[in-house]
Amino acid sequence: VAAQKCRKRKLNAILNLEEDVCNLQTQKESLKKEHSQCSKSINQIKQKLNNLYHDIFSRLRDDQGRPVNPRQYVINCSSNGSVFIIPKHLAKSEQDDRKEQKEK
Repeated sequence: VAAQKCRKRKLNAILNLEEDVCNLQTQKESLKKEHSQCSKSINQIKQKLNNLYHDIFSRLRDDQGRPVNPRQYVINCSSNGSVFIIPKHLAKSEQDDRKEQKEK
């Protein structure tokens, strides 16, 4: 009788584990689909941002009316919503400063 109960508990444990594996595989597939959808959304947003970036720079002019070179300048958005066009070398130094502050 004890051996039968032991075998039954073992069988129940195996069945429960198989059910858990099945549930986890279903969850994994669901997460894969969600990841794929998120990746597509991120790529679409990146493309829209890139298009916006090019559109903004195509309309910008310096003091002499010449187009602003997007290789020399970047668009910088502050936390209060202000948008600035600044030279790339200044933007890199600001990013470096932020990284140093975060590390501290």
